[in-house]
Amino acid sequence: MSKKVAVLAVQGAFIEHERALGKLGCECVELRQGPDADQAFDALVLPGGESTAQAKMLRELGMLDTLRNRVAAGLPVLGTCAGLILLAQNVEEGVPAAGDPAGPVAAGATAPGAFGTLPVTVRRNAYGRQLGSFHTVAPCAGLPGVSDGETTDIPMTFIRAPFIKEAHEGAKVLARVDDRIVAVRAGNQIGVAFHPELDDDLRIHQLLVSLA
Repeated sequence: MSKKVAVLAVQGAFIEHERALGKLGCECVELRQGPDADQAFDALVLPGGESTAQAKMLRELGMLDTLRNRVAAGLPVLGTCAGLILLAQNVEEGVPAAGDPAGPVAAGATAPGAFGTLPVTVRRNAYGRQLGSFHTVAPCAGLPGVSDGETTDIPMTFIRAPFIKEAHEGAKVLARVDDRIVAVRAGNQIGVAFHPELDDDLRIHQLLVSLA
């Protein structure tokens, strides 16, 4: 029986997620208005985009509390890039080093993410302008068909990405790039700093569907 996956469709790269999930035989429903969050679905995708705009629209449309409560109750969720920021318990504002707007990014103020359900601290805009977008291949654990303790290489596309500064109790690190955490799982919550929907590898989406 195919799974029904809800995709937040108020802003950001949601169409690409729908295409990836469609290749896995899933039925996708778009969440655009408050009542959409009350319908039955098996999993949720929070896509990349602009996390501040997404959080604002979730509140204004009356979806945030409903979705947050469902995720807290165990609804499988995948948050990518901005979606990771929404899920995070703590979010640091990434700010350029003083006097060098293109230089390394330092930590700024910290605030909870809109959902605040994923036990991680995320640094927003963590790669700065020079490394704002890049593509790499890196090992990832915890994917379908991969034995415990083993990893497999997957493609990763980063676009003005955050990274996970710290994984707290209950969060398992799945992947690192240049010694920075870029993917975690905590129970039914998956958070990644990259955009799996922009590559042909479907295993991150398969992991979400396997939890539904």
